[in-house]
Amino acid sequence: MRIVTYQWSGQRYAGRLSNDGKEVTPFKFEGKWRERAESHGALALIEMMAEGSVLPQAGGPALALNSVTLEAPLPRPRRNIFCVGKNYFEHAREFGGSGFDSSVTKPGDEIPEVPYIFSKVPESVVGPGAAVRIPKGVSEAIDYEAELAVVIGKGGSRIAKADAMAHVWGYTIINDVTARDWQQRHKQWHLGKSFDTFCPMGPCIASVDDCDGRNTQVRIWINEELRQNASTSDLIFDIPTLIECISAGITLYPGDIISTGTPVGVGIGFKPPKYLKAGDVMRIEIDGIGVLENPVV
Repeated sequence: MRIVTYQWSGQRYAGRLSNDGKEVTPFKFEGKWRERAESHGALALIEMMAEGSVLPQAGGPALALNSVTLEAPLPRPRRNIFCVGKNYFEHAREFGGSGFDSSVTKPGDEIPEVPYIFSKVPESVVGPGAAVRIPKGVSEAIDYEAELAVVIGKGGSRIAKADAMAHVWGYTIINDVTARDWQQRHKQWHLGKSFDTFCPMGPCIASVDDCDGRNTQVRIWINEELRQNASTSDLIFDIPTLIECISAGITLYPGDIISTGTPVGVGIGFKPPKYLKAGDVMRIEIDGIGVLENPVV
């Protein structure tokens, strides 16, 4: 099942995407869940499942997808988005070898021994087709990062790796847009990752029945140039390891998001760097989920 959040006739809905991806059918929520869906979209469905409530039916007339406005499937995440730095082998070497990461002191240190966890504020989230804005006068070293994101369906703490996948509802796409100069200047990653519009998300959340996040392909095109292309089977720290690590001290809740890291091919890895500029179009495709495309202004 693939679920989406969308606007139609001035109202927010959570709906089910058709198999061909051309139509959406709204879920019929009642009572408090209707209010929750109107404010938080598809998060209402995930929370209902976690509570064991009877799931709403997808009913009413199906709408053509091009007749509605798709939002991020979780347009108002319940809290900061967990992110993972340097989680593909070749990207870790690319990032360290760029001279950007001052923590790398000698060859061989590029591969982390434990997951590097940081976060993006929920207010940075935008949906498919929404513009990513370069903040002129603040930073123009703006980079893209195509990532598979895990959506938690069953909360918990101290989750063992062996049990971790039972806590995953599904997957979505995140573009972890980054101001590289801020990332370096402030010696942490939160600020440069959390600017307004710096977290495109979508187009849907694909359940574990539709997407195997442990082995799917992640690609991004900048305009017509393929920049990133890798399998999530190449992650340094796999999804169960990330869930075990984060939940060791932080309770996870239904609807929490863990963005798993980006492959080799980011803009800073080129010589000279290929940062984003106004007029660029970023197109991410992950098998089993779909396409997330956003312009740069």
